[in-house]
Amino acid sequence: MPHIVVITHEYDRLIERKFFRRESGYMIHTILEDLRMRGHSWAIARGLSNKMKGDAAVLHVDATRVDPAYIEYGRGFPFCLNIAVADISKGRISQAKVAPGDGWTGPVIVKPVLNSGGVPEERLNRRARRAGKPAPFPAAKAMKDYQLFDRASDVPADFFADPDFLVERFLPEVVEDGFALRFWVFCGGYDFCGRFVSRDSMVKGSGVFRSEPCAVPEDLRRRREELGFDYGKFDFAVHDGKSYLMDANKTPGRVPKSAGEVASPAGMASEFEKMIQTALR
Repeated sequence: MPHIVVITHEYDRLIERKFFRRESGYMIHTILEDLRMRGHSWAIARGLSNKMKGDAAVLHVDATRVDPAYIEYGRGFPFCLNIAVADISKGRISQAKVAPGDGWTGPVIVKPVLNSGGVPEERLNRRARRAGKPAPFPAAKAMKDYQLFDRASDVPADFFADPDFLVERFLPEVVEDGFALRFWVFCGGYDFCGRFVSRDSMVKGSGVFRSEPCAVPEDLRRRREELGFDYGKFDFAVHDGKSYLMDANKTPGRVPKSAGEVASPAGMASEFEKMIQTALR
């Protein structure tokens, strides 16, 4: 059976010890454990100092931009999941960007260009400093709470001028009983698409009271192909019949069970297995 190497950042932790148990908040761990039950083996290569060998790999560097050295390492395997995904900054991903004078008159939201509000980079910097090493992302700016404005003209000019931030159309999907945000989880040919509904126009986990499956827009499938994703999670909105990709995550966490019907780790594991088998033929 193929041996799989999971390539992570030197200071990332795919698995953590909590209350004498080893746990992971990442979806890929559940997929890999399913593959282990089928007879596959897997190991974590943290950083580039110990370049493990294997039959396949997963590029799982939890940072917005991946150092080219990790990409080069991943290319040395017969197959590497997400090898084409090196940059998921919002300026590259978002389909709802706003520029001064572009004609958008509705509400806007200001976000950092870094994925997940820059929290992953902040976490890696903190761990590096604890180890007495330089921060790998010294210029990273985190913003955990996004800022809303009624119109683009209300946004301070500094945000438009700063390449570390993105001004984006605020496009909550209005439904009968609140507001919705959609997500699409996929691996190879397997996918699951759902919609979270909240009373608050800023749809977040704590305010979600309902979830339901929904269809994947065809234009979003084309966008996934353009971005080179084998595996990941997209957050998007549907506004006036058009889909807008907002965030793309190549190292998604587990979709909470409270979300109702969720993506099948076994289904994603089967697709990953197929991609490995195809590459090794």
